[in-house]
Amino acid sequence: MGKIVGLAFTSALNPSLVAATTVMLLLPRQARLMLGYWFGAMLTSITLGLVIVFTLEGSGFEQTAKKTAHPTIALTLAGLLLLVVLVLATGRDKPFEERRRTRKEEKKPPRWQRWMQSGDPKITFAIGVLLSFPGASYLVALDTLGKRHYSTFATVLVVIGFCLVSLVLLEIPLVAFRVAPEQTPAAIDRAKAWGGGHWRRVAICGLAVIAAGLAIIGIAELR
Repeated sequence: MGKIVGLAFTSALNPSLVAATTVMLLLPRQARLMLGYWFGAMLTSITLGLVIVFTLEGSGFEQTAKKTAHPTIALTLAGLLLLVVLVLATGRDKPFEERRRTRKEEKKPPRWQRWMQSGDPKITFAIGVLLSFPGASYLVALDTLGKRHYSTFATVLVVIGFCLVSLVLLEIPLVAFRVAPEQTPAAIDRAKAWGGGHWRRVAICGLAVIAAGLAIIGIAELR
């Protein structure tokens, strides 16, 4: 069970989810947009997870999960992330950053980001459905879950629990909006201002933590 929980937290770092959450936090009516995305993501994740674990056990998904989970992949990703950390720490990315900023000013954002700017939670629901197909961590977790031979009820609970953990990046701000509806927007604005001046330090620390986690997973799989 510990492995499944760890994979759920790894799944929470899905690039699509991180990008979507970041965009929604920068838009008005963040709570409504994020709630719509959460419902869409939960619908896709739970439905496909249950289909895979109950009807596709022993099929190509299991072999795909095993191949994806090969420890050398995790260790390679950890090494690449550490290389990125080194580049950021030494400032060697600054020339590329300037060129990227220039291109970004000239280039339109992706279509799904433009759709989000409409502020309609039904649109973020649809985006959540489309961007939440099972990734590598989810497939590995489903493979592990299928080998545990839990009861049907327990399996459903584990799948739902996995999906809840994997969407923690959405759930934390949603809970904050619910508990402190007035303080949370102000805190987000302060975080935006702080992040604008400290993004490099945050990126270095965050990527280093992710790299360490991948290295630990890779080393554990080698045993």
